[in-house]
Amino acid sequence: MADALDSPAGGGAVPVSVPTRTRADVSWLMLQQLLESALPIGGFSHSFGLETMVQEGRIRTSADLERYAETMLLLQSWATLDAMIVKAVYECPTDDWERAWRIERLVHLQRAAAESRAAAGKMGRRLLRLAASVHPGLDLSPLEEAFRSGRSLATHPLVFGFLCRRLGFPLHQAVQGLLYGNIVTCVNSALRLMAIGQTEGQAIIARLIPLIAEGWELANRLEPEDAHGNTPLAELMAMRHETLYSRLFMS
Repeated sequence: MADALDSPAGGGAVPVSVPTRTRADVSWLMLQQLLESALPIGGFSHSFGLETMVQEGRIRTSADLERYAETMLLLQSWATLDAMIVKAVYECPTDDWERAWRIERLVHLQRAAAESRAAAGKMGRRLLRLAASVHPGLDLSPLEEAFRSGRSLATHPLVFGFLCRRLGFPLHQAVQGLLYGNIVTCVNSALRLMAIGQTEGQAIIARLIPLIAEGWELANRLEPEDAHGNTPLAELMAMRHETLYSRLFMS
């Protein structure tokens, strides 16, 4: 058989038609990057009261840990509190973010433990600095200016939501991503505190992922102004964390 590039009798070379490759949409990987457990924003440094619960024997087994994460996800904390900030970011006009800053403060003031408030702020500010370097083309100026002027606290849920909107992800993916990130941070913290292995930790995450859909449905039914939390034991454990005899996590 003649080679496709061979000249036909009495003619010149026949051009070879190379099919144009369709570039795959990999934009979702930018959201994955924001959810990466190794993202250098300090999530590995904060346990949000989990360390106190483990030291006091309130969480002993992987089943205890799973129930704790489920409670935080669905029973008036992550879905009804943190997710409301993300929702407010998405509902703001692009030229007026004041509602988002107001909801952020409403949520932040409901964090009873100073440690929880400090952690949310530190992680958010680190994420904002990181985003400016990793995504220099994104317009982060409204958030940066609001933080400098004191109108925004630049807490983690707000910065995360702002980035997700700027990157073009729909609201439901942003909220689901936030909830997933909280679960992963919780389980990864427990791996350093409890006698459970990496495989069991991943199994817990896998069992909790379907509940993220319920968390989104719960958040979707609420208005951002309805933001509320009701996890007094978790907040109390965060308050008592600084008095522990020894600590692995930041206080």
